[in-house]
Amino acid sequence: MDIAPVMISLKTAVFSIVFTFFAGILAAYLVVRIQNEKVKMVWDGLLTLPLVLPPTVAGFFLLYIFGVKRPVGSFFVEYFGVKIAFSWGATVLAAAVISFPLMYRSARGAFEQVDENLIYAGRTLGMSEASIFRRVLLPNALPGVLSGGILAFARGLGEFGATAMIAGNIAGRTRTLPLAVYSEVAAGNMEGAYKYVLILVLISFLAVSGMNVAAGMFRKQGRRR
Repeated sequence: MDIAPVMISLKTAVFSIVFTFFAGILAAYLVVRIQNEKVKMVWDGLLTLPLVLPPTVAGFFLLYIFGVKRPVGSFFVEYFGVKIAFSWGATVLAAAVISFPLMYRSARGAFEQVDENLIYAGRTLGMSEASIFRRVLLPNALPGVLSGGILAFARGLGEFGATAMIAGNIAGRTRTLPLAVYSEVAAGNMEGAYKYVLILVLISFLAVSGMNVAAGMFRKQGRRR
């Protein structure tokens, strides 16, 4: 069995979650702080859109933006010598875009569940908004934030449609585990497909188990307090 898809998928998921985790937390915090409900709804809709769009449609938009002959794609090629479309970087881009809404929605839900009295108390004590975020909001929302990170990691690992559109299915370069499953089935090699499917199922199960273990630990700590 070719292990290249396994390594490419793991590397893609790790790099994408680094961006998605912090960008999702920041976006959730900024949206929660918006006072105008209509503006909040618009931003929430835009940030959640990749979650409800078919992955191939999201991939189409990414290809339209980052294609070699498109403004952004040609800019990177001309000034940085970097080709985004149909490269390993495109797999990271696709995974990050598709998994971002899960991280954002989880972080936003966790922030909104934090008792507002704690935030008001921090302001009464003269704490800055940045300090309140670091010392009050984020620690109390941490279980939901971490759960979102795990879900986003698993979603990025299993991304297929957008990856196929913008990164292609290039063996040894952009062929991730889902694409490897598709390729093996298309070639009639069901045994090879079974092996890749088993790896995906095991990794996904470990991710969900890790989320449940983390949630249990936080619940125990909350009871002790």
